[in-house]
Amino acid sequence: DFVKETNASTQAKGKELVNKSEEKAKSEAELVEAKKSKDATLLELEQLANYKAQLHQGCDFLFKNFDVRQTARDEEVQALKQALAILSGA
Repeated sequence: DFVKETNASTQAKGKELVNKSEEKAKSEAELVEAKKSKDATLLELEQLANYKAQLHQGCDFLFKNFDVRQTARDEEVQALKQALAILSGA
């Protein structure tokens, strides 16, 4: 009986070891995939941050120069009105 119990225990431990090894291999594969996904996400975040910075620069430029551009447009409209008045003989 002792030999049978020992053999059964050895077989059970062997199966358990195989199962644990399979679980470990599966977990390691999942870890590799998770790291790849993390790296891709970090790269995308970096690209988005760069894009945001570019947009911010463009917006800052527009806000900074809005008054200057608006004044220039107003002057241009006034000049066109004067030219139209001259041409129409007024």
